[in-house]
Amino acid sequence: MGSDLLLLVLVVAGPLMAFYGVYQLVADLRLAPKKKVVGRLKGPMGGAGDAAGKFSLGDLRREAPEAVGALARAFAGMRFTERLQTMLEQANVHWVASRMLVNLTLIASVLLAVLVALRLPMLGGLGAAAAVYVLPILYLAYRRRKRLNRLVQQLPDVFELLGQALRAGHSLASGMQVVANELPEPAGTEFARVFHEQNLGLKIEDALSNLATRMDMLDVRFFVTAVLIQRQTGGDLAEVLDKISGVIRDRIKLHGTVQALTAEGRLSGYVLLTLPFLVFSVMLKINYGYAELLWTHPTGQMLALYAVVSMIMGWVMIKKIINIKV
Repeated sequence: MGSDLLLLVLVVAGPLMAFYGVYQLVADLRLAPKKKVVGRLKGPMGGAGDAAGKFSLGDLRREAPEAVGALARAFAGMRFTERLQTMLEQANVHWVASRMLVNLTLIASVLLAVLVALRLPMLGGLGAAAAVYVLPILYLAYRRRKRLNRLVQQLPDVFELLGQALRAGHSLASGMQVVANELPEPAGTEFARVFHEQNLGLKIEDALSNLATRMDMLDVRFFVTAVLIQRQTGGDLAEVLDKISGVIRDRIKLHGTVQALTAEGRLSGYVLLTLPFLVFSVMLKINYGYAELLWTHPTGQMLALYAVVSMIMGWVMIKKIINIKV
C-alpha cells in the first residue's frame, strides 16, 4: 500500500517537475536578449590591467542572489541555502544556491521515479536520491577546503608584495591591484574582487570587510583588522604587514609539524574505515551464504546498520582527536 501511494505521488510529481524545468528553460531563453543588452551596457572593466581577466563585473555576486521561481524562493528562505551560497563563494563556483537545490531536487525526483518504476528496492532508491544531494555538497566542501588552504599558503607572499608596493609609494588600492595582477588564483582573484569593489565606489574598508566575511579565515581577519586600525590611527602599514607575514609563515611551519605528527592517526582512521569493507568483500567471495545473512536476516540487517554507524562514529572521533587547531 505504501509503495503504491509513493508511486502515485511520483507519477504526479514527475510531470510537474518536468513542466517546471521546461518553464525555467523558456524563461531563461526569453530573458537572454535582455541580459545580452545589459552586458553590452556594462561593458568591460577598465583600469584594472590583467586583474580584469581574472575578475569581471559579473563576478560581483550577492551573498544571496535573487531567486526565480516559487521552489527557488522557498529554498532561498532557508538558512542552509545561505550557508551553501557562502560555500559556493569560497569554492569560487559561479552557481546560485537556490537554483542548485532546485536542479538537485528535479534530478533526485526523476531518479527515484525511474528506480521505483524498475521495481528496485525502495531503500536503494531513497539512498540514490539522497546521494544526488550529498555528493555535490561533499565535492564543494572538498574544493572549498583545497582553495582556502591554497590561499593560506599564498598569504605571506601577498603581504610581502603589498608591503613592497606601499614602500614604493603606491596607495593601498594600487597595492591590491599589484597583488591581483601578479599572483595566481585564489589570492589574485580575491584581491582583484576587493580592487574592483572599491573601484566601483565602495569604501576600501567595506571591501576588505567583505573579503574577511567571504573567506571567514583567521589570517585574513588579522590582515583586515590591522588595515582598519591603521586607517583610523595611522602608522607604518608596511611594517605591520611584514610582521603579519612572519606570524603566518610560523603558523604554516607549525601546522606542517602537527600534520607530520598526526599522520599515524590519520592512517589508522583510513585503515579502520576501509578494512571492514575489504573483509566483507573477501567473505562474499569465500562464503557467500554466510555473508548474505547481513542483508537477508533481520538480525543481520540490524548488525550491519550498527556496524556502519559505529564506523562513522569512530571516524568522527579520530578526526576530532587529530584535528589540532594551530
